[in-house]
Amino acid sequence: MKAAPFEHICPTSLAEAVALAGEAGARVFAGGQSLGPMLNLRLAQPRLLVQVNRLPELAGVAADADAVTIGACVTHSAIADGAIPDIGHGLLSRVAETIAYRPVRNRGTIGGSLCHADPAADWVTVLMALDASVRLQGPDGARSLRMKDFIQGAFRTALRPGEILRAIRVPRLPASARWGYEKACRKPGDFAHAMAAVFLSPGRCRAVIGALGGKPVILEDDAMSPIGATRALEDIGELDQARLRMQLVVLDRALAKARA
Repeated sequence: MKAAPFEHICPTSLAEAVALAGEAGARVFAGGQSLGPMLNLRLAQPRLLVQVNRLPELAGVAADADAVTIGACVTHSAIADGAIPDIGHGLLSRVAETIAYRPVRNRGTIGGSLCHADPAADWVTVLMALDASVRLQGPDGARSLRMKDFIQGAFRTALRPGEILRAIRVPRLPASARWGYEKACRKPGDFAHAMAAVFLSPGRCRAVIGALGGKPVILEDDAMSPIGATRALEDIGELDQARLRMQLVVLDRALAKARA
């Protein structure tokens, strides 16, 4: 099957992209690794495609003592190859190199992944666990949201009409922090059926369970125990016993990596 007819525009500035994004039937995209198959299956039928991966405003990287800010159109492969400053322990590059396959990483972008908001996407879970925030640009100006507020469910975000994700601010990890990330896939490169990201530091412990079919579940401190995790997952009401068990095993493995 082929995509339904659409118009394709590559804006030359962020302001132009925001104006185009506000038009009826418009869809913003960067690498197109998620949107392309949806177009061909006609699961998405936009009137206008606004391609933003050539905009320099979305490709920059900045670092300060507290965080690294990554432009929305930075590719997974750039992160995997260490082309951005390290937030600590090589975390971002090690996560990025597990995403899909090299051709997908070469075109797919961190911002595109977040805006697509697939529950099985690596960045959705990891950046929520890191308490990252997103910077949005829209017709009413700029605003920032924490990841836990930006991701609202499966394929649902807090983007308003005409808004574009401009950058992601990721806090640096303390030297004493430890982390673990684990996911279960049928084979390397496939979408995950279960995943968990764990971060441990003095005075604070956090785990995020993803690939649930909806918004990831955040566990803090005592809630990270097997009993606490089981209760949190059972509250979702959408997991059968096999999937529940798979999620708990993946969480246990991520915890073991963080504590190693």
